[in-house]
Amino acid sequence: MKSLKNHFSLIAALFTILFTLQVYQILERTITAYEESLRANYSIVVIANTELEEASLKSQFTLIRSLEEVSPEKVIKRLEKEMDKTSLGLLRASLPRFYRLSLEHYPEPEEVDMLSSQLENMKQIKRVESFSKTHDQIYKLLLLYKGITQVFAFAIFVVTLLLIIKEMRIWQFQHAERMNIMALFGAPIMLRSAVLFRLAIIDALCAAALVLAAFGVIIRTRWAESYFNEINIQVTLFDYAKDSFLHFAIALSLSVLLALLLIINHKEEV
Repeated sequence: MKSLKNHFSLIAALFTILFTLQVYQILERTITAYEESLRANYSIVVIANTELEEASLKSQFTLIRSLEEVSPEKVIKRLEKEMDKTSLGLLRASLPRFYRLSLEHYPEPEEVDMLSSQLENMKQIKRVESFSKTHDQIYKLLLLYKGITQVFAFAIFVVTLLLIIKEMRIWQFQHAERMNIMALFGAPIMLRSAVLFRLAIIDALCAAALVLAAFGVIIRTRWAESYFNEINIQVTLFDYAKDSFLHFAIALSLSVLLALLLIINHKEEV
């Protein structure tokens, strides 16, 4: 019973650390996916007097991803019943060209202002609409999300450190007497510590496996998918190839580190 309690304390601590770490990864992936969605949907509208060439603009401005001309035909078709062919022809001839500029990444407000200013200084461009007010509001909201995520990451680090210190002290009290007895009979330090490393590795594997099982249940129930669908983004809750390796590596590293710290402290006390 006592052995089970010893196992449970470390497994619970490691499970908490790994589960919280995965939640943090999901938040990071959500922000990245949301930022990519913003980039794909955001564009700058350019009104030009003459035709613009995509290759020329991309060579001048590295921020520009693509240039797409917006046809005014839909608007003209609505006026076909109200205007004669001669007037429609004159309207087509007098209309400027409209373009939609897509960008390489979701820009900072300063990047938008600089690009708009540089485009407006070109002779063939009549007007640039960057929707700066809406862009600034969304960008500040994105920065807020990133800031909250960074605070959450710091909280993870503090909780992890406290849990490791707590478990290290518990292990010290639990195994100090046994290690001292083995030392009296001349047992080398690695032999005395073998049980600690075995306990650490077993508990680490159990904790990582429980995290895999927990997120497997979450994925199968699909209750989280509805929240991501509402904002039209796709987020991988758990990448079994990448995340599994990461969790097993972190769990083993933390538990072995815990055992090593215990051995070092024990040697200092002798």
